[in-house]
Amino acid sequence: MPLIAADRIAAFAADWARLRPGEGPVGLAVSGGPDSLALLLMMHAAVGAGGFAVATVDHGLRAEAAAEAAHVAALCDARGIAHATLPIGLAPGSAVQERARDARYRALEGWCRERGLTALVTAHHADDQAETMIMRMNRGAGLRGLAGMRARTIVPGGDLPLLRPLLGWRRETLVALVAGAGIEAVDDPSNRDTRFERVRMREGLAGASWLDPAGLAAASGHLAEADAALDWVANRVPLDGGAIDGVIAFDPDLPRALALRVLQRVLVRLGGGVPRGRDLARWHDRLAGGEVATLAGVRGDGRARPWRFSPAPPHRGR
Repeated sequence: MPLIAADRIAAFAADWARLRPGEGPVGLAVSGGPDSLALLLMMHAAVGAGGFAVATVDHGLRAEAAAEAAHVAALCDARGIAHATLPIGLAPGSAVQERARDARYRALEGWCRERGLTALVTAHHADDQAETMIMRMNRGAGLRGLAGMRARTIVPGGDLPLLRPLLGWRRETLVALVAGAGIEAVDDPSNRDTRFERVRMREGLAGASWLDPAGLAAASGHLAEADAALDWVANRVPLDGGAIDGVIAFDPDLPRALALRVLQRVLVRLGGGVPRGRDLARWHDRLAGGEVATLAGVRGDGRARPWRFSPAPPHRGR
């Protein structure tokens, strides 16, 4: 069986050690593409077959998917790694990539829970991070959006740890690693379908030699640190009243970026949840203009100093 270079294994082992969630095996999402196969090979080399299990999701959208899952299963079987294929039967239609992503994460988290796995691990890498960052810049994202994907976070829509140990690795390195191991990777034609925004972004970045995906990914990591620091400060801003009488308040004379984070705390404290960033920003700006405004069932009084917040009274039917 071809070996991976020792320096590659050592580099991955160091990345993994910084993320490791503690004791217990983890679950790897492996589609059969070069990125996830590289993750599988390096995990096997670094932690051994007993440290993880593998799942391949079959979205039911392509006839080849079952054979691709079987290919991953055979690779795992040859290495003594537990493998499961998770069929989800996604229906064709609009927003297929978004729906596939949501269904995939639900299936993978459920599988991890059933097997007692302590985290889900995916093969997102530096080029993925750069694509994500540019797409979000095009949409005018704020700091949290520009921070991109986090190396350690929570499965979307769930509460299981989600780990991405390859965010510092380039796609070309992962492709070469799999080819060097003598393994054929799956070729998913959707990765070349320019109807999808990410594919168009990938092609654009490939044609822009003056852009460095590794640099963009590193910048995204710095923004993530700034985002975490802003949260740290926002969580220490006093909320006078503490909702003891159903009313809380805070000093509005804060930088806007910090005030938005504190408003999120107010909404969570009063049961309003966390709305979309643009809605929160509009609410802040109305309050800053001295208005009384309601968002997600929470009433804010921008006339008061400090601003005061309380659950909004229920609407009365006519």
